[in-house]
Amino acid sequence: MATNKARLEAAGLVLVVFLLGALLGGVGNHLWDERVLGQQPVPNTKPTRDQVVDDLTQRLRLTPEQQKQVVVAIDDTRAKWQALYAPLDPTREQIRQQGRANIRAVLTPEQQTKFDDFLRQLDEQRKKDAAAAAAAH
Repeated sequence: MATNKARLEAAGLVLVVFLLGALLGGVGNHLWDERVLGQQPVPNTKPTRDQVVDDLTQRLRLTPEQQKQVVVAIDDTRAKWQALYAPLDPTREQIRQQGRANIRAVLTPEQQTKFDDFLRQLDEQRKKDAAAAAAAH
């Protein structure tokens, strides 16, 4: 009788330890994802024209002639979108500069220097991304 009780208690203890381990592992994994993986920059998820054409070619079994026509349609659509948003570029830049000025106004001179360095890096990355996007078209 005592052995059965001891076995039952041991089995209960193993179950509790297992559940606590699973819970701790789940919480740890969540925190890891949130703090480490959540800080990684989000890659540009917009597919290139060639990626779209390749995907459609595989899915729809496009002929070479259809591929050429799809390329023309994609280029035309992207050009129209670009023309639609191009007039907003000066306004977007003005808003960006005003926001930067508002942030700079609350910073100390030392912080302003670091902020300016940060903005330079951000602007360089933005130019690289724009050049890569233009090259992908």
